[in-house]
Amino acid sequence: MTRNARDLLTTITAELAPDPRSNPLVPLIASGEADREVLAVLALEQLWVIPADRRAFLQLAVRSSDQPEADAYFTALAEGEALARQKLPAFAAACGVDETRAAAYAPLPGCQAYPAYIAWLALNAAPADAVLAITANFSAWGGYCAAIAGALRTHYGFDDEACAFFDFFAAPAGHLDRAAERAVQAALDTGRLDESRARAYGHLLQSYEALFWRTLQRPA
Repeated sequence: MTRNARDLLTTITAELAPDPRSNPLVPLIASGEADREVLAVLALEQLWVIPADRRAFLQLAVRSSDQPEADAYFTALAEGEALARQKLPAFAAACGVDETRAAAYAPLPGCQAYPAYIAWLALNAAPADAVLAITANFSAWGGYCAAIAGALRTHYGFDDEACAFFDFFAAPAGHLDRAAERAVQAALDTGRLDESRARAYGHLLQSYEALFWRTLQRPA
């Protein structure tokens, strides 16, 4: 009997859903208790994360040249990162981050562990396994972005342009969900998917995601 990609994605996303206690910062932002300087550091870190992730997704697309469904998924992810990068400067500016500060900023290791691992996946993971792990992780990220976007408007007085970066990731992405499902289904049908490895990759991604937020709360 052929495995169903949608069911597998749903199952693994639920399995890898983060413990609410693993991210102490987003609730503080959501309630307006986080200092504005924390928001500035968030912007500065994302100025490093977004272009790095885009290049990693493009590399995964190149490595998926014989798997058109996975290629399409990673290409769509890279395009999304490019769009997000265009929206990020408005958030940074609202946080008081100018080009001089951004150029002088030294990123925090705990925050950059996540994009470093995405780059590791781009070099080492089977594309189908990476699809499953990344899709499961994005569910948590989207929820965080929705909470932050609402808080920026309610508690910090940010306008729509300044919130657009988080609005972008918080919005439903049905085309990505469908692309992920097609890629996973094709991998299942051709025996390319190693569910055990995909789960391990997803677990590490969620752990690095949690480290990102903990580091922002208590930067070294």
